[in-house]
Amino acid sequence: MGVRELENRFVATLRTCSKIAELKKLHSHIVKLSLSQSNYLATKMLDLCDNLGHVDYATLIFQSLDDPNVFSYNAIIRTCTHNHKHSLAISVFREMLRHGTKSALADKFTFPFVIKSCAGILCRRLGQQVHAQVCKFGPKSHSITDNALIDMYTKCGDLSGAYQVFEEMTERDAVSWNSLISGHARLGRMKSAREAFNEMPCRTIVSWTTMINGYAKAGCFIDALEVFREMQVVGIEPDEISVISVLPACAQLGALEVGKWIHKYSEKSGFLKKTAVCNALIEMYAKCGCINEALGLFDQMVEKDVICWSTMIGGLANHGKGYEAIRVFEDMQNAGVAPNGVTFVGVLSACVHAGLWKEGLRYFDVMRVDHHLEPEIEHYGCLVDLLGRWGRLHQALDTIMKMPMQPDSKIWNTLLSSCRIHRNLEIAVVAMEQLLELEPEESGNYVLLANIYAELGKWESVSNVRKLIRSKRIKKTPGSSLIEVNNMVQEFVSGDDTKPFSQDVFLILEGLTLHQTTASDFMEFVEDDAGQGQVYTKVPLSNQFL
Repeated sequence: MGVRELENRFVATLRTCSKIAELKKLHSHIVKLSLSQSNYLATKMLDLCDNLGHVDYATLIFQSLDDPNVFSYNAIIRTCTHNHKHSLAISVFREMLRHGTKSALADKFTFPFVIKSCAGILCRRLGQQVHAQVCKFGPKSHSITDNALIDMYTKCGDLSGAYQVFEEMTERDAVSWNSLISGHARLGRMKSAREAFNEMPCRTIVSWTTMINGYAKAGCFIDALEVFREMQVVGIEPDEISVISVLPACAQLGALEVGKWIHKYSEKSGFLKKTAVCNALIEMYAKCGCINEALGLFDQMVEKDVICWSTMIGGLANHGKGYEAIRVFEDMQNAGVAPNGVTFVGVLSACVHAGLWKEGLRYFDVMRVDHHLEPEIEHYGCLVDLLGRWGRLHQALDTIMKMPMQPDSKIWNTLLSSCRIHRNLEIAVVAMEQLLELEPEESGNYVLLANIYAELGKWESVSNVRKLIRSKRIKKTPGSSLIEVNNMVQEFVSGDDTKPFSQDVFLILEGLTLHQTTASDFMEFVEDDAGQGQVYTKVPLSNQFL
């Protein structure tokens, strides 16, 4: 057989390989027949390593080549990039530049993966150097390379660099626009993202999903739902990614009807086979108060990952079902799924709600000793809440003092709340001193301290706290509430009269208040059971009025 015929025989066999052991066996035959220096076979083996995720073996194959060509270089760079070995990909590219022969010059298939690796390690300066190489040696206009540059600049937070590449492009496709929108959304600039989105000539499902996800992460949950609805109006059906993106907005707004519709749609579309979709639905149901629906979906799942278990444990804990949450945690351990930090936040919260302070301390130690997880500030916050609620305030304060990180305002506020429950003024003053430094303008802390003084009958101190609030001109955070009507979520903020129906709402509230006052004051003469005179009895509110 000739060399080319042998190579073709091996390539045909390599196409059927599905395991690294089979590749190694074929490689040994290639070496035995003195074909190990064939760049053609090496490239095919590198591509197979890419598909199998074996970067180390790919590196050995590449390093055995005495004179790799551009195809071999591209194959190893592509393998490293696909498998997130970005530093190694850049090192190989540098070696390629030093190689300097005509057979190994970087081309339009090299630069996109090198640029992607620069984005992977978030190194803008290195990306700029590769950009200079593109301008010097690369093709004058190549949309894949240009899109990779836009993506790199946006991921590194350099939108001006991204726009410079975008403006110089001769042909802009959906990927170009989506990269810009994603860059704005990643930085929380949703107004600019919306402007780019509106200018986009041909939107894809990725464009809509990027906007939904961006609004949700920026806390603009109503906007996220509006974009999701607008997407369906223009005839684009949600995919599993857009469903996962919009469900957190439903959870935060309490938009249960929209969440239920997404559940039915996901079931019809086959999305419930995806663990990530089920996880998002469980979280939505739990946060919307439907813990039984969340538990029902959880029980139906065949494959449960650590996120699924953690979400269910946290949901049960937040609904005050501490014992049920701990039972689910025990089931998780029996299933052989290793817990993570989020899991233990749920477990500790369950102990708080169930009043199991001894068990909470034990689980705190189990997390560190058995699972080698270092407690984060959230875990310490749960521990302080657990100890404080059950009157172990000195132990809670000692825990805060021994924390390896700086305690935040939430932890001190938790301790202050516990002090109010148990009327411990001494530790309350300590917590308040810390809160005055961390958030001096937060009115809730002052109100909480004033309430502690009031419950202890220290009215002069209450008056002093109120004077302090007035002297500092501290503004109270207005209350707000959300309501879902006909799949639309409306937010009501105290004192806000900007809505078109505000006056109607105020008139109804005034009528209800007037009726309640009148009904409270209206008394009727009736005889008591013994017929001994007359007594006053309040007339109940009329059901017809309500």
